[in-house]
Amino acid sequence: MQAYPLRLSPGDDLRLVLENALRQLGLQAAFVIQGIGSLSVAQLRFAGVDLPTELRGDLEILTLGSSLSVDGAHLHMSVSDSRGSVSGGHVAHGCVVRTTAEILLALLPDHRFSREHDPQSGFLELSIGARNPK
Repeated sequence: MQAYPLRLSPGDDLRLVLENALRQLGLQAAFVIQGIGSLSVAQLRFAGVDLPTELRGDLEILTLGSSLSVDGAHLHMSVSDSRGSVSGGHVAHGCVVRTTAEILLALLPDHRFSREHDPQSGFLELSIGARNPK
């Protein structure tokens, strides 16, 4: 495992940058260990809901975690608004960095993550394999 810090800039799409980071590094597996920062727009899909809810304003990222695979990110986040109210859920595209986002990735160069249909859950779930199986 290798640690890899990232700093996102104002206007960056949080999810898009994280998905692209894995490709740019030429890797197939990583985890977001933690992230902090601020957003002007958050797109969060709440549990049991099919579409994301858009939150706008001065938002602080409180928690951020994810598995990153060749098929994309499974990303969860909690944010607070200017009143301190907290919302959290699955991160969709369109989360816009307001001032900064500071993120720590754990790179797993010997692994390959993918998302495959799980008949038990009915969803695309994490599948873990070796990057170069012997």
